[in-house]
Amino acid sequence: MVATAELVHTIESETTAVKTFIALLEREQEMLVKGEVDDLIDLVRQKNGVAAELATLTAARNQALAASGLAGDRAGMTTWLDGHPSETAARAAWSSLLAAASQARELNRVNGDLIQVRMQHNAQALEALLGSNASASLYGPDGQSTPPSGRRISDSA
Repeated sequence: MVATAELVHTIESETTAVKTFIALLEREQEMLVKGEVDDLIDLVRQKNGVAAELATLTAARNQALAASGLAGDRAGMTTWLDGHPSETAARAAWSSLLAAASQARELNRVNGDLIQVRMQHNAQALEALLGSNASASLYGPDGQSTPPSGRRISDSA
């Protein structure tokens, strides 16, 4: 049997972690928009830490549901709530978690799009720097580097 107080506490902890994740995603978005990519590695480490915490909390919630003979997933939680209509705190906590998770999912999608645009921009800039045919002529058939054009710099002036 799932202890309601424990379940509510776990869901509230998940919500807090998702909100922390949202704050990191918002910061990531700001950095991507402004082109401040130097601190992204540290931000990714922070996101990974929160993601690990979320995985642990989600596993605890799902394990509690499974111990009660319910599916250890979203459907199991819905079934539990349907069977406990008077548990308004659990229902409110679950609703808050779902809303936060939806917000995080959307922010993550937008950030992925921003990263994709930045990568395309970087690829175009690299192509412009190297010349349009440079990628085909950087290395010859023997694997040795070749100059990007037929012209060589002469030092015999």
